[in-house]
Amino acid sequence: MRPFNRLMNTGVLALGTALAAIQPVHADDHEAWRLFIADHTAPELRVLDAEKGETIETFSLKAPARIYATESNETVFAVQRDANTVTAFSTGIHFDDHGDHADIEVTEPKALEGSVDGERPVHFVAHYGEIALFFDGEGVARLVSEKAVTEGKPDIREITTSAPHHGVVIPYGAHAIVTVPNSKDPSELPEGVQVVDAKGAAIGESVACPGLHGEATSGNITAIACDTGLLLVTGGRSAVPEIRHIAYTDGLPDDLKVSTLAGGKALQYFLGNFGKSNLVLIDPEDEDAFRLIELPVRAVHFVVDPVRPKFAYVFTEDGKLNRINVLSGKIDQSLELTAPYSMDGHWSDPRPRIAVTHDEIVVTDPLKSVVHAVDAASFKKARDIAVEGMPYNIVAVGGSGESHENH
Repeated sequence: MRPFNRLMNTGVLALGTALAAIQPVHADDHEAWRLFIADHTAPELRVLDAEKGETIETFSLKAPARIYATESNETVFAVQRDANTVTAFSTGIHFDDHGDHADIEVTEPKALEGSVDGERPVHFVAHYGEIALFFDGEGVARLVSEKAVTEGKPDIREITTSAPHHGVVIPYGAHAIVTVPNSKDPSELPEGVQVVDAKGAAIGESVACPGLHGEATSGNITAIACDTGLLLVTGGRSAVPEIRHIAYTDGLPDDLKVSTLAGGKALQYFLGNFGKSNLVLIDPEDEDAFRLIELPVRAVHFVVDPVRPKFAYVFTEDGKLNRINVLSGKIDQSLELTAPYSMDGHWSDPRPRIAVTHDEIVVTDPLKSVVHAVDAASFKKARDIAVEGMPYNIVAVGGSGESHENH
């Protein structure tokens, strides 16, 4: 495939801005990062000080959880599928944006009041300050604003689809994108999407997306993965979202598809799986949109770097963390971190997960009860953080800003 010319050219300003943002903080600035870690088998959520590696708090859950941070980094949601509930936690890190700078306030993390309940919650989407939780067992999405959750007054609205299915709803300001269940067998993956208004009423015709699975947002574009390619959604808080389809390009392996997506930060791109042993870099504005990255073995987990925009990371089943340069489209560093974690077996078996802080890439090692921290600058192992149980899902939250304590 030809180089991502648009990514290379239009990304320079964004990359420069992002790199400037990660220069050493001033003496009167304060920086705080925390790791939220969910156990694989125990109903527990641990919060660690990322710098010290010390546990700040341990919260009890009703079931083992998948955890997700909001765009603001101020709230973490624990999706407890087997307990039919979703609960939220304040990260204790609050930013007050003033344009040229942000004030930061750091307090203790805490459990927030209330929960969002329903049958088999699975998919979580945060967009435009709104949270959409999809309950597969009902075919219902329950939406709530992050602000309402943090104030302990979750005002839940519902969007109901025609049948229970493995679906998703993506908030889009005054509208939402809703999956359309498979008309022949709702237990199969959805067959399309529908734009709806705030009350859930359909706007226009549905858009085909056979085998729909996987979505992510980068900049002002949301991508949704289909058997045939990607749907790209654009629109603002009030405008009706527009949807267009891009097909998989020639030269990609036959009979494979994207089913998991991550969206680039500062640089506009998407990273997706393509089968078990490949990734694809996707430039949504390039005619030759897909660039294949062949892996030596199967992928376990991958993420983009929100701090260093030109990098992404993939952990592979041979126990290695691999760094991807998204400008060149190649793996430029590999580091052996763990014993092999085979992708054979059940999809939910305990396997490593990745998160990124200001200066480290952290990787859970659930079978060894440890989190490995890799120095982001040198890409060498920096330290191990012991964590009780089987540390599994992990998110990193934090940043820097002016602290009122320094004035």
